[in-house]
Amino acid sequence: MERKSFSDMDCSVAQCLEIIGEWWTMLIVRDAFLGVKRFDTFQRRLGISRNVLQQRLESLVNAGVLERAPYSEHPVRYDYTLSAKGRDLWPVLNAMRQWGDTYAAPHGAPLNLVHTDCQHQTVATLVCSHCGEALNSSNVRAVAGEGRTASWLPARSHTLTASNERRP
Repeated sequence: MERKSFSDMDCSVAQCLEIIGEWWTMLIVRDAFLGVKRFDTFQRRLGISRNVLQQRLESLVNAGVLERAPYSEHPVRYDYTLSAKGRDLWPVLNAMRQWGDTYAAPHGAPLNLVHTDCQHQTVATLVCSHCGEALNSSNVRAVAGEGRTASWLPARSHTLTASNERRP
């Protein structure tokens, strides 16, 4: 099946998927967060073919998600580390991990997070940047941003819901 490009779609989610939407990509980013830097280590941990890994690493470097720095000249070999843009994927990766822990990990979470400041196991929670209240799909609403008009949003209600029902 040929992969569709979202590059012409005027949507931030689509633009994000254009960069990280291929299924190996977030596993590479996950391993980079866990400290993996070397091609051979990525390849061994993921079981991905060398040519696919090379393509994904190159794509992530070109997108500015990873930075590449040589560690050997003969032969030339590189370390791959997360850039600031890559480190900003942490909430995305963590949300995927927490969802997987809840709905796809039959034997429990394979990885837990410990907050380094208080040393307690934790889960990440989205909070309002203004008041600090926890956010979920039932207490936020979508409004047009500077890149869109309200006519792009679904009719009647712009409140996000956990089902297909609309809120008045």
